[in-house]
Formats: sequence, C-alpha cells, structure tokens
Amino acid sequence: MYKNINFQDFCDAFAKMNRDNNFSYEGKQALFDYLEEYEESTGEKIELDIIALCCEYTEYKNLEELQQNYDKIRTMRELEDNTQVIPFGEESFIIQNY
Repeated sequence: MYKNINFQDFCDAFAKMNRDNNFSYEGKQALFDYLEEYEESTGEKIELDIIALCCEYTEYKNLEELQQNYDKIRTMRELEDNTQVIPFGEESFIIQNY
C-alpha cells in the first residue's frame, strides 16, 4: 500500500528518523524532485525508506569535497560517467553512491 506525499511530508520523514542533517533543505528538494521524476518517467512507485536514501545517496558542496571520498574523479563529466548526479545550486550535487 502506497501513500502519495508532498515535499513537506518528505522533510518530516527525515526529521522523524533523526536524519534531518543528512541533506540540506535544498538537497532534499533536489532529491525529492529527482525521485518524483523517476516515478513519473518509469511508472515505478518508490517506497519512502529514509535510511535507504541516506545510505544510497550523498550530498556534496562541490567537486573538491567529493574528491575526498572519490580521489580518482577529476571532473564532473567523469563523475556523471560513473553514477547518477543530481545537481542543485551553483556547485552542489547529490550522487548515488557507488
């Protein structure tokens, strides 16, 4: 059984699971939009599992911050060739961990 949620419900779910700081407000908005678009384009429903989202995705302020964890990545193009990148703001992005 699935329930449609809005962005506020999405944010509330993170807070309820004590995971509110895993993503910035803007990052949550980008992730929410990405997941909604994925559902619409594939017709596949996504279960809201906050712990799984926190394990599967990571937010970075910029490429330099990402390179602390993925030192072989030199450019955004290389990153996009390896995983899903959800950009937002001027330099920030969320990646699907790999």
